[in-house]
Amino acid sequence: MPMSYDCDVVVVGAGPAGSMAAKHAADGGARVILVEKKAEIGAPLRCAEGVSKRRLLEAGIEPDPGWISAKISGTILRSPSGNTLKVRECPEGSEVGYVLDRHLFDKFLAGRAASSGVRIMMRAGCVGVITEDGKVTGITVRHMGSDCEIHARCVIAADGYESQTARWAGLDTDLEMSDMDTCLQYLMSGVEIEEDFCEIVLGSCAPGGYAWIFPKGDGKANVGMGVQGSRCVSEGETKRLLDKFIESDPRLNKGNILSVVAGAVSTRPGIPCSVGDGIMTAGDAARVINPLTGGGIRNALRTGKMAGEVAAACIRKGDVSKESLMEYDRMWRGEMEDELLRYWRMKERYVNLSDDVLDKIVLAVKDYDFERLRGDELKAAAKAMCPELFGSKRPKAE
Repeated sequence: MPMSYDCDVVVVGAGPAGSMAAKHAADGGARVILVEKKAEIGAPLRCAEGVSKRRLLEAGIEPDPGWISAKISGTILRSPSGNTLKVRECPEGSEVGYVLDRHLFDKFLAGRAASSGVRIMMRAGCVGVITEDGKVTGITVRHMGSDCEIHARCVIAADGYESQTARWAGLDTDLEMSDMDTCLQYLMSGVEIEEDFCEIVLGSCAPGGYAWIFPKGDGKANVGMGVQGSRCVSEGETKRLLDKFIESDPRLNKGNILSVVAGAVSTRPGIPCSVGDGIMTAGDAARVINPLTGGGIRNALRTGKMAGEVAAACIRKGDVSKESLMEYDRMWRGEMEDELLRYWRMKERYVNLSDDVLDKIVLAVKDYDFERLRGDELKAAAKAMCPELFGSKRPKAE
C-alpha cells in the first residue's frame, strides 16, 4: 500500500503562484501541503526575472534587497534598424522595476508559506489525480522515488502553462503552436550594458516575439529570446537566432555564458475555465501570462493569492464543487481578463508587423522628451502611428 497523507488543500508546484496559494489557504485556516517536483525551489529558473515594485506591493510583498539583483529605472525599446527609445517609466504591461534573483525570491515565498503552517514536500512530482464520482479528491505523487497519495478536499494546480495536473483533472489545456513562444535565455557575464535599464529588441531577429537584455548587476545580464512556436522552422531555431543576435551586438559578443535556461510560455489569454469539482488552477496553469510581454510573475502572485483565499473559504463552508469554486474564476477574470485580451489583441497584430512598421512606431515618438516620456504617452504615439496594433479582435473559442 502506498503511503497516504490527508489535508484540506494540496498545491502542486512551488513557484510564485503555488507558494502564494498555499500561504493564503493556510492563513484562511486550511491544512495545506505544497508539493514540488524539483530538488530545489527556484532552480532552474525559467523566466527573465522582471517584476515591478508596484505589483509586489499589491501582492503584499515588501521588496527585499536580498532577492533583488538590480533596480530598474525604465526600458529601452530597440527597433529592427537600431533606433532606440528610452522610457523612464515602464510601458503599460511591462514586467520590470526590479530584476529578481528567482532562486532566492521563490525560496522567500515558500518560506512565507511554511511560516503560515504549510507542509512542503520536495522531489514530490504529481503523477496523477484521485477522483471519486467525477470529483477530484487528491493527487498521486512520486516522492523521493516512492509513490504516495495525498487526499485533499481541494487541489490547486500551479504547475505551469502545460499543467498536467489540470489536464488529468479534465480541464481544457490545449494550445496551438502559434499560441506558444519557445524561449532561450543565457545568464552572461562581461557584457557592456546600461545597468538600470532593461532592453527589448523588436523585429525579425526574433520572429513573432522579441529579444531581451535584463541587467543583473556586476556586468551580468539575462540575455534571451522568445520566438513564436509556429515560426520555429527547425529544431534548435531559437538557439541559432539568439546566438546570431548576441554575435551581432558588440556589447554582448565578448561576454561569457554562465548558465542556460530553455522553456516555453503561453501567449493565449486565460484557460477556458480555471476550476472544476475539487480542482483550481493558478498562475501559468490558468494561462494568465501577459500575451504580449510573456511576463507572468505579477499575475501568478495575484491568482495564487485569490486561489488560496477562495479555497479556504469554500472549505470552511463545506462546498468545493465547481459551482462554488467558480467564485475564483469570476474574481480573476473580473480583475485581469480585459487586460489580458487587450494585450493578446496587440500581440496578434504585433507578430504580423514588418520591420519597417516597427521602425515607424519607434520613430513616432522621436519628438518626445525621452527623459520624461511615460508609458501612456508611448502608447498614444504608437496608436496614432499604427492604429492597426490596437484593434478589437477576440480569440476564437476553444
